[in-house]
Amino acid sequence: MKKTVKLDFGTAFKYPFNRAKGMWNILWVFLPIVGWFALLGYGVRIVKEFSKGKFDELPMMSFASDLELGFMMFLKSLPFMIAYGAILFVTALISPWLRGIVQFFLGLFVVPMLTINFFNKETVSSYFEFEILRSVFANVGDYLLTVLKSILLGVIFFVMWIILVGIPAGAFTQNIFMTDFYRRKIK
Repeated sequence: MKKTVKLDFGTAFKYPFNRAKGMWNILWVFLPIVGWFALLGYGVRIVKEFSKGKFDELPMMSFASDLELGFMMFLKSLPFMIAYGAILFVTALISPWLRGIVQFFLGLFVVPMLTINFFNKETVSSYFEFEILRSVFANVGDYLLTVLKSILLGVIFFVMWIILVGIPAGAFTQNIFMTDFYRRKIK
């Protein structure tokens, strides 16, 4: 596997501010359904850029193509969402504690990497490529550090919500460290 440079915290923090006017795209959230799909497609494109090691600036939004991409990705994600919901439902029937443990485990170790894989490959089957999780467990120390960096960046942007800039900054960088891990260890 090719050795790549790890993303540093400063670059991740500055990313949304390198083209600050791109953060205005968050306002599409106020256009129900259509705006949400466009933002989903935009988020997919951002993750794809992260996967290529492009941490320079937010890309330009192309509303029509991002809307189409977001809608298609939503449709393609339905089988995974149904399977995930079924797992949580069955475990809840057995025990609420078991459901909580399973949801925590899946939410921490499984769903983030499978989602980034899905965003990169855009196929229904990519959400079910469980073999990529070997890299997560083979590099569990690096992965947990990635999770901690993601949480810290999220907390910083949450505090910045006071001046509103933290909302789009956090929204557009929420997967930056997870995607960097994916880029370095899986792709």
